[in-house]
Amino acid sequence: MVKVLTDDNFKEEIKEGIVVVDFYADWCMPCKMMAPVLEKISEKVEDFKVMKLNTTDNPKMTAEYKIMMLPSFAVYKEGELIEIFTGARPEDDFISEVRNIVG
Repeated sequence: MVKVLTDDNFKEEIKEGIVVVDFYADWCMPCKMMAPVLEKISEKVEDFKVMKLNTTDNPKMTAEYKIMMLPSFAVYKEGELIEIFTGARPEDDFISEVRNIVG
């Protein structure tokens, strides 16, 4: 299951392991398309966690990471931002993208 983040719990939740955060909005069609894909990925993979942050409801973290396009996916390792990539993609492509980023 994809964990929902807020401005208040964001830093605490991303500080351990590899975490991919989906920066999304309810009005964003590509974000809606990615939601079931991310749910499947979160149940399937064990080498990284998938979490999400609603950009409309949580402007602090959205601004801190300068999120300008949706959906945006931020990859963190032990709480440190590694890379941000954007755009909807199929499940296998998403998993490959994350694994290529973290090495």
